[in-house]
Amino acid sequence: MECRKQGENSNCACTYTSCARHGICCECIEYHRSKGQMVACYFTPEAEGTYDRSIKHFIEDYKG
Repeated sequence: MECRKQGENSNCACTYTSCARHGICCECIEYHRSKGQMVACYFTPEAEGTYDRSIKHFIEDYKG
């Protein structure tokens, strides 16, 4: 499957807009998986703003 960048990134939940992968979901997922992390779209807006993409942080955010 070909990875395509979204035109305006309006659906991208990541607030780290200077990232070269911002709005390119397949590259973002590949990058974070290689580091054992989750992507921004799995977090609440408050948790996403910490830029902590760890699985531990995801579980803590999910539990509330």
